[in-house]
Amino acid sequence: MKNFKLRTLIDSVLGSGKATNNNNIAYHCPFCHHYKKKLEVNTISQHWHCWVCNIAGRKLVTLFRKLNVERIKISKLVSLLDEVEYKPTKTTTNTPVLQLPENFRPLWKLDKTSPEYRNAIYYLKSRGIGIQDILKYRIGYCRKGPYSGKIIIPSYDANGSLNYFVARAYYEEDIYKHKNPPTSKDIIGFELHINWNLPIILVEGAFDAITIKRNVIPLFGKTISDTLKKRIVEKNVKEIYICLDQDAKKQALETATYFMNNGLDVYFVDLTSKDPNELGFEKTKEVLKHTNRMTQEYLMEQTILCTL
Repeated sequence: MKNFKLRTLIDSVLGSGKATNNNNIAYHCPFCHHYKKKLEVNTISQHWHCWVCNIAGRKLVTLFRKLNVERIKISKLVSLLDEVEYKPTKTTTNTPVLQLPENFRPLWKLDKTSPEYRNAIYYLKSRGIGIQDILKYRIGYCRKGPYSGKIIIPSYDANGSLNYFVARAYYEEDIYKHKNPPTSKDIIGFELHINWNLPIILVEGAFDAITIKRNVIPLFGKTISDTLKKRIVEKNVKEIYICLDQDAKKQALETATYFMNNGLDVYFVDLTSKDPNELGFEKTKEVLKHTNRMTQEYLMEQTILCTL
């Protein structure tokens, strides 16, 4: 009964919730306004966390105060929490949870007074990335800390959990152009945005994926992860476009061989000397449009040429 009263009170602030597991209730996040219910609130531990914008806390009172909830409801919350048996939950895994840099600032929130903000936006525009892309991929930047002067492009899995992020310097004079997190790349990049019922396009980097704009998975490198290979086969994907840079041709052919052996129609995209982000959306779209399905003969021919 006490938990029911607490749930009813939280619902009155966040809207109708959906029970998930381990006493968690999922709500629409009032901070990032994601269309799915990605803000999870635990009615026992009081912990709350949005799997998209990564805002989190350990007290429900803190959540209520961040939302400027009226005092009468905050008082009622405190009263109910005193009644509910509160037992902090202990983490049962030693696996560290990946988080965005501490100094991450969202670029979709206008900050005209900051020259850092303007420089970050200018850099993204120079790479063909606009406000709609910033909103879709929740792109941010850091003005200080270990990732100072870097654009931050997060990647989220199908559940909205952060599984990787890319950090790219927005000042050309920065000698450290890239600074990515010390975590495994055995993940599926941008999985939150993927429709497995449509053809999949594989590219090397986050900027390439954002440029193409449609059902694209960045590998965050030249080789495809085991997790992604298995998922593509498990999901019965019918067509796959391999769109890697020229210096990754060997890895691209190995990937093509794997998928063709598993019955997929493979399209081997020839990008000549430029990557998708350098080509831009329109030119890359044309290249994809005129790419033919790869045959075993062509695969063998290219594999031999690659060894010479």
